[in-house]
Amino acid sequence: MILKNKVVIVSGIGPGLGQELAYGAAREGAKLVIAARSTELLNKLQTEISASGSEVIAVPCDITNPADCEHLVQSTIDEYGKVDGLINSAYRAGDFKVICDSDFSDWQETMNTNFFGTMNLTMATVKRMESHANGAIVMINSLITKKPLPTQGGYAASKGALSTATKILAKELGPKGIRVNSVFMGWMWGPPVEMYVNYTAQTMGVTPEAVIADVVKDIPLGLIPDDSDCANAALFLISDLAKVITGSSLDVNGGEFMS
Repeated sequence: MILKNKVVIVSGIGPGLGQELAYGAAREGAKLVIAARSTELLNKLQTEISASGSEVIAVPCDITNPADCEHLVQSTIDEYGKVDGLINSAYRAGDFKVICDSDFSDWQETMNTNFFGTMNLTMATVKRMESHANGAIVMINSLITKKPLPTQGGYAASKGALSTATKILAKELGPKGIRVNSVFMGWMWGPPVEMYVNYTAQTMGVTPEAVIADVVKDIPLGLIPDDSDCANAALFLISDLAKVITGSSLDVNGGEFMS
């Protein structure tokens, strides 16, 4: 178990990648703290993971509120006495509009979650990691920053800002023993993408298999990577197996984009 006795915070718990990160961290032996704005799935997941024998606490948190972030980290310290890892998975997709038709107040809300919110939680966590001169942080980023698509300008801009800040953080925090890395996710098979596939198929009058085939034609591995497999990449970067890796940008997309 690559995270045995590690205390790991996972933000953005939801259907799809968020819950797979939680399941995976528990499987790998982490003492887990899960966080999200919505308590319904959070509590359900806590019950499931606890029943499996893993240690987990659930803390409601809106990362756009710095006080919530401080409370989340303090709750972690109160329960486990330390924090070893943080996986920043919380995000806001924003409106899907071309830039000329966009309402920039929506961009600001997206930036407030994906960039400033992520930085709020990161800074609250770093303050506790510094005292141990040890820690690992992973930012869940997106292929959209490397393979631009129309109508996703606000989301891409927020993730682009996070990508740049992550590299600077890696430079600044490395001397303090804290590693900071990014994982750039592409298509991920899970509830959100399954919903998209079924909706698109119905709208276009084709089968879900036809929609999937159109997606995977650009993916050398010939499949949409599963959420759980994508989560494993982030878990690796939190673990000591990656103890000499910082400032990296790991592409996890089945080969759709190669840096």
